[in-house]
Amino acid sequence: MKIYQDIEIIGKSLWLSKEKILIIADLHLGYEECLNAQGVLVPRHQFQETSNDLNKIFKEIELKKQKISKIIINGDLKHEFGEISRQEWNETSKILDILQEKCKEIILIKGNHDTILEPIAKRKGLKIIDFYCMGDICILHGQKVLINPETSKAKILIIAHEHPAVSLREGAKSELYKCFLLGKFKSNKLVVMPSFLPIIEGSDIKKERVLSPYLKQNLRNFEVFIVADKVYKFSKLKNI
Repeated sequence: MKIYQDIEIIGKSLWLSKEKILIIADLHLGYEECLNAQGVLVPRHQFQETSNDLNKIFKEIELKKQKISKIIINGDLKHEFGEISRQEWNETSKILDILQEKCKEIILIKGNHDTILEPIAKRKGLKIIDFYCMGDICILHGQKVLINPETSKAKILIIAHEHPAVSLREGAKSELYKCFLLGKFKSNKLVVMPSFLPIIEGSDIKKERVLSPYLKQNLRNFEVFIVADKVYKFSKLKNI
């Protein structure tokens, strides 16, 4: 489903059909181990579910008879701020291997959780950058507003970081769903990505305090695209 111009939603990813670029964000690999260390025991399915979700996206792109030119990870590939655990190192390395099998050019955009990603990136021959711009589009994690000549030229900003989700109520039952948001930041179109993390849906954008400075504004007129068994275009946030 198209969210804006040539930008399509495929699962929890964005596909720039003109540039043949795939964007994923907020994988937070190692999150399960962090929970277990805090005494919250969860089954370790994150890596397998993440791999399965990626393969579904790859298959959908193959069905379009298109080939990926670049894969951009828009921040927070891994979860821990401090020391890298063995599980986190292994899973991050394996996910990068899966991505590099599909596309040789992998771009890592630095998120707020990527404080010690460099050793893994270096071993894989990858660089970590603050943003990636091409044409009218600029991709950045969104934990802070970046102001420089390149980002200032962009007309479309693609951010992550927020992990947006919305609650849908049916009778007494309420369920939270990951979602993409489409709105504006000043004069720019703003696309907000959900987390790729399969364990939790995210933060209810209507009820919880927003984190990204790009979203510290009235969000009532932002359009909502819900990710469930497929992608559903809903109305504006104020109508949900």
